[in-house]
Amino acid sequence: MIDLMNSGMLNLASLAVSLLVLVVGLGVWFFVNRASSRTNEQIELLEALLDAQKRQNALLRRLCEANEPEKAEPAKPVEQAQPQEQDEDIIRLVAER
Repeated sequence: MIDLMNSGMLNLASLAVSLLVLVVGLGVWFFVNRASSRTNEQIELLEALLDAQKRQNALLRRLCEANEPEKAEPAKPVEQAQPQEQDEDIIRLVAER
């Protein structure tokens, strides 16, 4: 009779462990599934934001090109600065103490 009770308790303990593993597994699945769906939503929002930024950049380029003044004759190359002007430029770069 003791053997029957021990085997019954063993079956009950096995059933309890199985149920505990099932509950923990469902909990882990819930949180992983929730994180995955949030990640998918964030990815969709980022893709929509990227598309909007691309459209804004294209519009900005068109506006800049439309407002860009027409170029006149190419400017003559700047002649080399005189040595005195170069010295003054160097002096401006030196920090005062």
